Amino acid sequence: MAVLTDKTALVTGASRGIGRAIAERLAANGALVGVHYGSNDAAAKEVVATIERAGGQAFPIHAELGIEGDVATLFAGLEAGLGGKPLDILVNNAAISDGTPFEHVTPEWFDRSFAVNVRAPFFIVQRAAGMLADGGRIINISSAVTRIASQFVHYAMTKGAIEVMSHTLAQALGSRGITVNTVSPGVVNTDMGSWIHSAPGIEEAVVHNIAMGRVGQPNDIADVVGFLASDDGRWITGATIDASGGHWLGPNMS
Repeated sequence: MAVLTDKTALVTGASRGIGRAIAERLAANGALVGVHYGSNDAAAKEVVATIERAGGQAFPIHAELGIEGDVATLFAGLEAGLGGKPLDILVNNAAISDGTPFEHVTPEWFDRSFAVNVRAPFFIVQRAAGMLADGGRIINISSAVTRIASQFVHYAMTKGAIEVMSHTLAQALGSRGITVNTVSPGVVNTDMGSWIHSAPGIEEAVVHNIAMGRVGQPNDIADVVGFLASDDGRWITGATIDASGGHWLGPNMS
């Protein structure tokens, strides 16, 4: 399904989990994909190799986010990989969360979370705006925790900021035909979601409150991103799309 032939994409945090699935989906749809990663060189190279084995095109970009010079490093790698081509699709997926509950969050960890989860995507979009082709796509990955009360208050706050940024930028960039949307996963079976396997009964309790009756998989989110990145998503902007399988919609009736 080469609906993104001749398009280019940057996916942050693409060496594992949801980001990897998104990078592979966009590449399968025909895009040349910049696979950003923060530290795991081997994992990023494996994503690129997997894409290439499937007939797609990709290149790795190493840049630690949340530190001085992060955006400059990221875009130096992106521009080198694109070889003068404009950017068509930006997916801000990279984020950190260690599951620290409210009462144990330190000022240092609070600042680090906002540096990676909010400041970095803000300035990535700011830098990317000049590279983005008219009619381009910006897709930001948030979380269902913005509508579900949880003990991970600081993480939810960072994702709430992402959602506000998305619909505000949708208004600002709409005149160029650029859409800006947010995708909000629920519990997904990734490294970040591994807490569901930390003790007996946790996964079953989580699934009990998901309308679709199972934990999400990375491809569930990647498919939504693939739709928004394609021409089929051209008339959706400023939206937050819940991709949680119906997590915490209300009391379970079964």
